[in-house]
Amino acid sequence: MGPVDAAIATYGLMRAGPVFHLSCTQATCKESDGRSMKTDPTNQAKDTGLSRTSHAALSGMTLALAALISYELTTRILTSAISSRDDQLLGGMWSVVATLFVWRECYNESVSAALSRIAATSLSFILCLGYLSFFPFSSWGMAVLIAIGAVILIMINRPGDIITTSITTAVVMVVAGISPEHAWRQPILRLFDTLIGIAVGITAFWFGRGLHNLSHFTESTRRTKQSQLKITKETLQ
Repeated sequence: MGPVDAAIATYGLMRAGPVFHLSCTQATCKESDGRSMKTDPTNQAKDTGLSRTSHAALSGMTLALAALISYELTTRILTSAISSRDDQLLGGMWSVVATLFVWRECYNESVSAALSRIAATSLSFILCLGYLSFFPFSSWGMAVLIAIGAVILIMINRPGDIITTSITTAVVMVVAGISPEHAWRQPILRLFDTLIGIAVGITAFWFGRGLHNLSHFTESTRRTKQSQLKITKETLQ
């Protein structure tokens, strides 16, 4: 199952959106009386660099923690339900891919990615479960399911989900061919993994966003106080 793992992991990294970007630091701020006061370009560049570095480190740690929680949560749950070590590892990886997939720049994009992932996995679940309940894995069967999924998505005006659905179908079918004893349960497990990964990803997004907003607020407050202090000194002089 190594090639399958590598393929879907690569897909997950390509499809997973970038972490939310650092908000641009404004070059001016307003005094209480409405006047605009310029900030020192040197200090502004220094503050922006430090903020960007701290934000990047925070985003990286939050994303890594989300991936770890997603993997451990899924594999520990599957451990009590499945005896196959391969299924446990595949489930953990699939959950991590779902977590990375919904990690986007803003809330709307994360929700859109989550809905897209759920829709694609659900359609693949229906197609693969229906097929594997009656027939064993075959390359022809996989190709037919991919074609049916693409046609359905185009008909319901969701062509953007074709790639995700097709890759999910291909992986589920190939894994079912590797473990033919209980092939029918692969679609169920992958849907289960996906839901866990999405839940962890959305939760981690909000956690990371909250920390970033708090850090940005603290930094903005500090710069405002420094600017006010500077103006007060200039006025007294």
